[in-house]
Amino acid sequence: MSDHRTEPTFDPQGLPEGASAEEREVAEAANQAETAQQLAQLQAELQSLQARNTELSEQHLRAQAEVLNTRRRADEEMSKARKFAVESFAESLLPVADSLEAGLAIQDATPEQIREGAEATLRQLRTVLERNKVLEINPAAGSKFDPHQHQAISMVPAPGQEANTVVAVLQKGYSIAERVLRPALVTVAAPQ
Repeated sequence: MSDHRTEPTFDPQGLPEGASAEEREVAEAANQAETAQQLAQLQAELQSLQARNTELSEQHLRAQAEVLNTRRRADEEMSKARKFAVESFAESLLPVADSLEAGLAIQDATPEQIREGAEATLRQLRTVLERNKVLEINPAAGSKFDPHQHQAISMVPAPGQEANTVVAVLQKGYSIAERVLRPALVTVAAPQ
């Protein structure tokens, strides 16, 4: 014996074939209500996303404005720092200028007094330079030539001295905060 079961067929509204008109109307109304509910949910979700998008756009604009303001403030601070750094350095040089003027004001100064005054003024100037991080570059004879801090004027024969070492300093160099302002001018031992 064979068991033939027939599966019911359904129309596009999900109703079994042969459903009455009333069942079809109820199903249609339920379908429309469900569609309206889904549409309302989607519209609410769209409004929520639009509000979030507006909020994020405003946050982005505020962040951009803050970055621009920060950059502008940093530029102003750098400008002020440069201006006041020069002002501070100039202010610290004024006592040196005063000492030079005072020395020149003495009409009957002896050579010894002039020398003492010049030495005192030089000490004062060196103190001002050191306080402002301007340091001498004065390599010792026999030290290794450093192209970052020294400028070789010439190479000279130097018996008993290694090649590429400083023989003599012709002019001291200076650096400020580990940056070379002026390299020391030196003569260098030639290879033998």
